Amino acid sequence: MTIRSSLWFKLALVAAFLVLAYLFLPALVVIPVSFTDRSYLSFPAQSWSWQHYLQLVENPMWRSSLLQSVAVSAVSTTLATVLGSCAAIGAWKLGARLGGLVRMMALTPLIVPTIVGALAYYRLYIDLGLLDTYVGVVLAHVVAATPFVFVSVGAALANLDPRLEQAARSMGARPWQVLWRITLPAVRPGVVSGAIFAFIVSWDELVVLLFITTRNVYLLPRAMWDGINENVDPSIAAVATLMILVTFVCLCAERLYAHRRQQEPQ
Repeated sequence: MTIRSSLWFKLALVAAFLVLAYLFLPALVVIPVSFTDRSYLSFPAQSWSWQHYLQLVENPMWRSSLLQSVAVSAVSTTLATVLGSCAAIGAWKLGARLGGLVRMMALTPLIVPTIVGALAYYRLYIDLGLLDTYVGVVLAHVVAATPFVFVSVGAALANLDPRLEQAARSMGARPWQVLWRITLPAVRPGVVSGAIFAFIVSWDELVVLLFITTRNVYLLPRAMWDGINENVDPSIAAVATLMILVTFVCLCAERLYAHRRQQEPQ
């Protein structure tokens, strides 16, 4: 029985590895392409070159779009983290019925197809005058990223004993003191994980950008899209590699933080 279980476990690992390879290997092709020594998309012929990465620094278009993406993602992540955390804590305190309604509303952006949401933003922003503005882009990114923070913080709250807050209030702590000294420290792993996922969502968003931006707000995903349509340059592969690296680092940081929190004495 043990040998058979071990065999099935190994087969499951092999199947999982093959599925992951099928999903990720095609995306990793851009990494060697980004080091090509030619002026068109191809694998390195004579030698590996950093010239296309230098273009990201020397070319004003790439440099500006990169800085704009970092700034917009940072602001969107901060707002989404605050809103998602507050919504999750509020839903946790409201009880089953009202809390369930809040959860349904908070998770709506995950249910609505991205293209439908992009059309809705476009129509709404025409009336509000927010097309091709940083405010409009940040608001759209906050709406898209908040559900991820909500889910992450909600999962952390599921492990929080409500009696800790009751004990703090019985000792005379005010509501804001209970929130700051009891609730937030307990759900800190969920807040950090949600913030990382919110940054990734904002960093990679493209569909909404195609509808609500033109040239005033020119983020990195939009620059890549225009570059593919107008001129297929190996610099696009370098940008794609950079975006993959940033996403990978964020995910590794989230896992490392979660692992360290699990190792801490309770």
